[in-house]
Amino acid sequence: MGAPMGPPGHAPAPGGPQAGGMPQDPVRAAFHRGLSQVAGLGGDLVGHANRIGGILWSPPRVVVVGRIKAGKSTLVNALIGAPVAETAALEATNVVTIYENGAPARAEVVTLDGNRAPIGVDPTRPVQLSQNPEEIAYVHRYLPSRAIQHLTLIDTPGLATLSNNAKATRRFLIDGFAQTRSASADADAVVFLFDSTPRADEVAFLRELEFTPLNTLGVLSRADSFGEGVLSRWRDPLEHAAEHAGALAKQLSDSVFAVLPVAGLLAETSHTGQVTESDARALHSLAGYEPLDLFDILESDRPTAIPGDVRDRLLDLVGEYGLVCGRSIAGQGAYALNSWLSERSGIQALQHTLYTVLHRFAAMHRCERIMVELDSLVYNHPARDYLRGIVHAIRADPAMEPVLLYRSLRSLLSADPHSPLIADLRLLLAGTSDAERMGLPTSASPADVVAAVNARLGWVQQRALATTSAAEDAAVAQLIGIYGRMRRG
Repeated sequence: MGAPMGPPGHAPAPGGPQAGGMPQDPVRAAFHRGLSQVAGLGGDLVGHANRIGGILWSPPRVVVVGRIKAGKSTLVNALIGAPVAETAALEATNVVTIYENGAPARAEVVTLDGNRAPIGVDPTRPVQLSQNPEEIAYVHRYLPSRAIQHLTLIDTPGLATLSNNAKATRRFLIDGFAQTRSASADADAVVFLFDSTPRADEVAFLRELEFTPLNTLGVLSRADSFGEGVLSRWRDPLEHAAEHAGALAKQLSDSVFAVLPVAGLLAETSHTGQVTESDARALHSLAGYEPLDLFDILESDRPTAIPGDVRDRLLDLVGEYGLVCGRSIAGQGAYALNSWLSERSGIQALQHTLYTVLHRFAAMHRCERIMVELDSLVYNHPARDYLRGIVHAIRADPAMEPVLLYRSLRSLLSADPHSPLIADLRLLLAGTSDAERMGLPTSASPADVVAAVNARLGWVQQRALATTSAAEDAAVAQLIGIYGRMRRG
């Protein structure tokens, strides 16, 4: 062991978002105190503390993945609120792009050797690339946008269909390139898009990413064309998609915490301000046609009801679903049509889930990564004796319980994905009340909660006699401690 460093000096503490102020979140507060102590040890630990502090205070990164033409870039445009992600040009869509809040608007190309080069951008348009995409690790784009103030989005190439695109996605997320492991590229949660039922290779890829079901959200994309589409005589495709998404969520419960249906085109159009009053009038002019009569308008090379270029623009904006079902509401003008598109698209439910549930577990994933960084310092730095005490104090803070639970969940999913303890860990992490953490309805009485806690505690104590891995041993110890505290009130 190397000689420990001297007592703490007066090195600056790693900063938070409030200059000079203590963060309000208790988990961040615990890390902030510990990192301040690490920086106080001086020397190169000041740099380490500030580097880790940068991870702590930067927004969680959410990566969007799926097959080619799954609608990833369309969804990213809708979430950002500007048509900045290329949805057509292959040379742009086979490059990983990070979208981060920042001013002024700018972009950098990061090559495979780690070099960065600025490129010209229009804040409202996709970037134009001059380099060979196979030489690019990713494009880092900064946009002054409140929509991505608390989450950084990562748009990825499609999987499976084109080998180069799949290779780029794997390189960024799995294969261990230095850029992947840097603070500018690590992801904390994933949104996985699929069009009907995930294929075996998609599910296998999702599991390779090593996220937990709690920070993995499934999206059933192109919901407006699900099933037989809008001209089906039997049911609305959005309703059909919503029902199918619910079934998929149960089927994929070991990989995702929810599956949401989204009509990406409707979401992109409504959230990027593309609908004009002229578009609304043209759409409303079709209100008198029966749905089946619209076949001729949709398919004809020379439609008679409206000019072909107008028809094509409407299809580009709202697709067949919007053209058939949005005709009446379009009579109330562009604002009403835009509001209808947003509501029908499913983007509002996705945004709510993204910025509440997924953000919560993305932040937890980020904190677990910080624990890994600190543990690495404890093992490798000459000041390990001082660092060990600091990290122990962080871990012992009661506010860290969810982070440690999450860490146990990740370890157990890796070591024994079929362990019955996983269900307990997931419930404890996902629940927002003691009743929910026991799998009970929120209306459950205190007596019912206590009875459930006692039952779970007894079961876990029995499980302690037959664990199958070190990960299970650690999970059992945590569960016994938590259930014991819950029983004591």
